[in-house]
Amino acid sequence: MTDLAPISFSPWEMFLNAGPVVRCVMILLAVASLLTWTIFIAKSLELLRVRMKLTKAEQTLEQANTLDLGEEGTRQNGIAHTLVMAAETERARSQDIPDDSDGLKERIVLHLERLEAAEGRRLMRGTGVLATIGATSPFIGLFGTVWGIMTSFTGIAASKATSLAVVAPGIAEALLATALGLVAAIPAVVIYNHLARQTASCRAQVADLTSLVMRLVSRDLGRMQALTASGQVVRLGASRDSRSVAGE
Repeated sequence: MTDLAPISFSPWEMFLNAGPVVRCVMILLAVASLLTWTIFIAKSLELLRVRMKLTKAEQTLEQANTLDLGEEGTRQNGIAHTLVMAAETERARSQDIPDDSDGLKERIVLHLERLEAAEGRRLMRGTGVLATIGATSPFIGLFGTVWGIMTSFTGIAASKATSLAVVAPGIAEALLATALGLVAAIPAVVIYNHLARQTASCRAQVADLTSLVMRLVSRDLGRMQALTASGQVVRLGASRDSRSVAGE
C-alpha cells in the first residue's frame, strides 16, 4: 500500500504551488499591504510633529501682543510663520490705501484661507493611495480567486479526477488570494479613516492659527486708528514732510 505524502496548506506552500497569475495577484496584494503600513507609520510621525508645532505656535500667538511679535515667535514654525508673513505682506502692500481697515482684513482673510486650504491638501498627501488600496484590493483578490478556481476546474476536467484530495489544493490556493485581498483592504480603510481624523484635527488647529493672526491684525489696526484719532500719526507725517522740505 502506497502512503501519500501529506499535503501542506501553509500560506507559503500554497503561494509556491499557485499558478503564475494567482501568484502575481498575491504579490501585488502583499506589496499593497506593505505600502499601507509604510504610509501609516510615515504619516503618523508627520502628523505628530505637525500637531506639536501647531500647539507651540498657538501658544506663541496667544501670548503675542502685536503681529510683529507673532512673526518673531514663529520664525521656525512652518505654516504659522507663513500665515503671519502673509498678513504682514498684505498689510505692507496696503499702506498707500487710507482708511481701509475693513478691506485690508478681507484681503488678509482671503489670503489666509487659501494658505489654510493648501496646508490641508499637503497634510492629506499620500492618503489617497490608502483609499485606492481599500477600494480595489478585495476585487483584485477576487480576480485571483476566480482565475485560480477556473484553472483548478480545467485541470480536474483534463485529468478526469473528482477526488476531493485533487480539488482541494487548487481551490485553497485560489481562496488565499481573496484572503490576502481582505488583509490588504481592511487595514487600508481603517488607517485611511484614522489619518483623515488626525488631518482634520490638524486643519482645525491651522484654522485656530488663522483666527489668532486675524486677532493680532485687528488689534494692530485698532491701535493705528486710535493713534490717527489722537493726531499722533498726522504729526509724525507732518514732521517727516518738514524734514524733507528743510533738506531741500
